[in-house]
Amino acid sequence: MAIRWLRLFPGHRLEEHLGEPTDSDVAALLADPQRLDIVRRRLSDISWLMRALCEPIARLANRQDDVTGRFWEGRFKAQRLTDEAGLLACAMYVDLNPVRAAMASQPSQAPFTSAYDRIQAQQGQTIASAAYPIRSIPTEQAGEILRTHTSAQIKQRKQRQRRNPTGQRIARDGWLAPLSADASISAADPQVHRGGVRASDKGFLMLSWEEYRKLLEWVAAQKSPLSGHGGQSTDSTKSAESAVNSGGASGKPPAGVQGVLAKLGIDAGLWCDVVWNFGRYFGRSTCAGRSESMSRHAERTGRRWARGQRLADQCFSSPPT
Repeated sequence: MAIRWLRLFPGHRLEEHLGEPTDSDVAALLADPQRLDIVRRRLSDISWLMRALCEPIARLANRQDDVTGRFWEGRFKAQRLTDEAGLLACAMYVDLNPVRAAMASQPSQAPFTSAYDRIQAQQGQTIASAAYPIRSIPTEQAGEILRTHTSAQIKQRKQRQRRNPTGQRIARDGWLAPLSADASISAADPQVHRGGVRASDKGFLMLSWEEYRKLLEWVAAQKSPLSGHGGQSTDSTKSAESAVNSGGASGKPPAGVQGVLAKLGIDAGLWCDVVWNFGRYFGRSTCAGRSESMSRHAERTGRRWARGQRLADQCFSSPPT
């Protein structure tokens, strides 16, 4: 944990140009229990994750445009996915963003999505690993590098390390969490990827990759009555309700896809609408999923109901037993 933090936030250290925490840096952090407790909380805080992700992008964009000030329009929005139906709908909604924007006709042609990386990995494609090794370097070695290298040489060394810190190549989807949940990994176990490439080996769906891909490609081939290639509705709630009442997207799913939907207790006639128009169904809600799981989430957070429950109740069948 200490090494992860020092890689993300090296601070004003003499060795920060190396991009690698030293043994003495790690020891100093471990010797400060109060600071360590703060670090532990921040490493599991989504707000700190978004800060670490967005701030460098904003600085780079401002430097390129020779401007100052805020780059992002507003804060990010976090939404709880209350069950597997919500997880599946959100995953497919994100994977189909390029298809919905008419930038690609199918998931296999849509780079920068998880589905694309998984498809390419199946075909044997690899990428350079961007994960730094979780280890520190001896303080003496750091001092030697600083004594024998100029500032320009140290910067070049750091840039080379960023391209491929370990010199290893991994499967194209090796940085992604597995799609299929591993029942042998309990919630009490540390969900850390032993190879240090991704955060967790646990997975998140009770579906195989083959089932997910078959369902995703079927949804991509359908034309949602509300999508209009990304067009916006003037009244999202009424539009979503009209889709529910009209029976959802056209196109009967093939037998394999029907089996997947039935296993998850999802209404096949409305599933395409839920995926293509996820924001219209759940965009104003703090959570997404089946009505009963959204209701439980509302109770846990001190509310009587969650916005979008009524539409969710109409869209999803009863959960499988």
